[in-house]
Amino acid sequence: MRAVLPLGMAIADRRLRDRAARRRLITATARALAEREGWDAVTTRRLSTEIEYSQPVLYKHFASMEDIVEAVALEGFGELAETLGKARRGAGEPQEVLARVAHAYSNFATENPALYHAMFTRATGLPFGAEDTPVQLSAGFGELREAVASVAGGRDVDTLTEVLWAALHGLTTLGHNDRLRPGRETERIELLVAQFYDASSRNPEKPYVPGGGVARARKSGMVRRGAGLGSLPPGGAAGG
Repeated sequence: MRAVLPLGMAIADRRLRDRAARRRLITATARALAEREGWDAVTTRRLSTEIEYSQPVLYKHFASMEDIVEAVALEGFGELAETLGKARRGAGEPQEVLARVAHAYSNFATENPALYHAMFTRATGLPFGAEDTPVQLSAGFGELREAVASVAGGRDVDTLTEVLWAALHGLTTLGHNDRLRPGRETERIELLVAQFYDASSRNPEKPYVPGGGVARARKSGMVRRGAGLGSLPPGGAAGG
């Protein structure tokens, strides 16, 4: 009996390792194929041909194609968190650190377009901003948050981090779709980071009040009450 138990445990352990290795092969193949040909080319039939597994074997590891994509996305979030963390832990002033993190985010998205698409633009069942959010997702947001916290001043760090994340995502997505001028990525990110840093250093003794600029503009007549942000009074330009 003493000899049988260790043998049984060894077999079970080997099966677990083999199963994990097969899952990694499936997700790695799906990711590589998506980067080469796009996600539309990634099907269970195509994967079974690429890795020489039957489709029933694939379904033993993943219930659906979407489950495979979500597994790839989770790997991506883990890699993104590691990339942002490495950028954040370098030396430098807060603005330099924030700039490094922002550039690292942009570079990650540019170098892994299909992976980024799986993470942020494809329909997914992964919960964002919830109690059961996977640790990989929280870790990536956490690295952004740490960089933002150093320049937040009196502003809400979580909200400010969401704004930075949304801005970086917007720049990245528009750039991927050729909606922005080429060759200006660095300039745009530096300008974005400057807005965050400058706002925190204008008056460190006075906490930031969201909407304060719009309220002052309305009081001065630059923005009509009820108009959207950036709307101008009759006559065209402000102050004209």
